[in-house]
Amino acid sequence: MSDSVDFMTYCGSKANKVVPVKTTRSIGPRDCLVEVTHSGYCATDTYFTGVPMGLGHEGVGIVRRLGSAVTQHKIGDRVGWGFVHEACFNCKQCLSGGEIYCLKRKIYGYGNTDQGSLASHAVWDENFLFPIPDALSSAVAAPLMCAGASVFGSLQQRGYKSTDRCGVVGIGGLGHLALQFAHKMGMEVVAFSTTPTKKEEAIKFGADEFYVLPENGAAFAETDLRRIDHLLVCSTAQPDYHVFLNILEPRATIYPLTAFEKDVTYPHLDLIFSGVTIQGTMIATKQGYVDMLRFCVKHKIEPVNQEYPMTQAGIEACNHDLKAGRMRYRGVLVAEGADRSSETILDPETAKAEPEEVVIKVVVVADGEKNGVSNGSNGDSNCHSATEVA
Repeated sequence: MSDSVDFMTYCGSKANKVVPVKTTRSIGPRDCLVEVTHSGYCATDTYFTGVPMGLGHEGVGIVRRLGSAVTQHKIGDRVGWGFVHEACFNCKQCLSGGEIYCLKRKIYGYGNTDQGSLASHAVWDENFLFPIPDALSSAVAAPLMCAGASVFGSLQQRGYKSTDRCGVVGIGGLGHLALQFAHKMGMEVVAFSTTPTKKEEAIKFGADEFYVLPENGAAFAETDLRRIDHLLVCSTAQPDYHVFLNILEPRATIYPLTAFEKDVTYPHLDLIFSGVTIQGTMIATKQGYVDMLRFCVKHKIEPVNQEYPMTQAGIEACNHDLKAGRMRYRGVLVAEGADRSSETILDPETAKAEPEEVVIKVVVVADGEKNGVSNGSNGDSNCHSATEVA
């Protein structure tokens, strides 16, 4: 017999505004009902504010109800979740520890679109809820559920050595965590930014060297710095990879960690002759999440956060600050003390019928690094609306 629950989810809309929507869910045998206390706000979330779906994928909260077969969590546990929500656990990828690459996986924006981490509650598969160590506050843990897991997972899955040199391009929401992880992993860390004033902070985060990216696509000279083994691309703007060719070690690895709306281009022949790898990575595996959280506790790795109330107005303000380049460095929405008394919770059909508005194109800047021109609608016509799965 199913256990049905109602709760509120902040969703995007055709008008490109955040709206509170009623979500109804059944708690299955392996599901947990989680009361959301904190949610990180990722640049990816800005792409979905124009889509009628649940927003947020960096959640932390308290387990309030259990499905009949749940064994990994108990009521009162503090847990977090990220970009991947479900997998089949029976395919080649799942059985070899790569469940994040399962062809039947459900991920943010393309599955479970009736709920998200910007909500009063959510219902999630116990397999994709991760215990939060007591030593980490919920506000610290929330951005680790995606930003931290993306950086840590890339280096952990593909293999790094403490004797390697790691370059980090872009000192923003991802980049400031990448510097901390790479430094504590024992690597020499080289920071690249378009913003000279970020040097002092980059050094504090763990960078051994800091370089301002050349203007007009000019490449670094071979004598400018020692060659790099790993290059983590954390900038919101797609870099010109010709800039780095002379300072990458042969057989180096480039990790594009930010999502670009357009295809990324690389210097083809140079990559062939140098054996450089362009390495796609999704996020940390289940074990990777556990390892990452323990690693953060041991080495005192924390995101630098700006906090907002988890309300319509708070989410809109967070979204605006991120787009305007005022975020230092991760936005976190906090439920405690958030006043929602003036908000009207819409039923899914009403939310779906919200009128569209004319949206102009705007120049998006994130963490001081220009991201070119983006469509202010942030919509994705391939995503399912919340009402399709409710």
